[in-house]
Amino acid sequence: MEMVIENLPSYRVAYVRQVGPYGPDNAQAMNTLKQWADNKQLLNESATLLGIPQDDPTTTPPEKCRYDACIVITESEQLEDDYIEIGELSGGDYLICKVRHTAEDIQQAWRVIIPHLHTSGYRMDNKPVIERYRWELLHRHWCEICVPVRPV
Repeated sequence: MEMVIENLPSYRVAYVRQVGPYGPDNAQAMNTLKQWADNKQLLNESATLLGIPQDDPTTTPPEKCRYDACIVITESEQLEDDYIEIGELSGGDYLICKVRHTAEDIQQAWRVIIPHLHTSGYRMDNKPVIERYRWELLHRHWCEICVPVRPV
């Protein structure tokens, strides 16, 4: 598995928030976002989609877990809509792990990521983990797990 430290910029995003247990409803939120983005002609080769679980399901009751399905947008795009929120995602250093977009491969990645952090001189920062879907990876069924990090 490829793992590199990357400094992500701050992003302006349009997003759909799903509240409830993580699982199939997250995929529905992403599909809703993709449909909206496609209608706005934002779903193209330069698109970056983000999946952001906002809460730790081991400490947050399932019915209160928040998941944001996002697309990166420019400052100039005026995209007001009743179903879509606009927000900012702060940048910073992230451990980027490119993985096949299957539940099994993502679970396996986490078994490698945590030990890797302990030996790399970094630890997780107090920001949400991001799943990043760039066009060139999405169509090959890959994604990037972006883990916020800071030096020990």
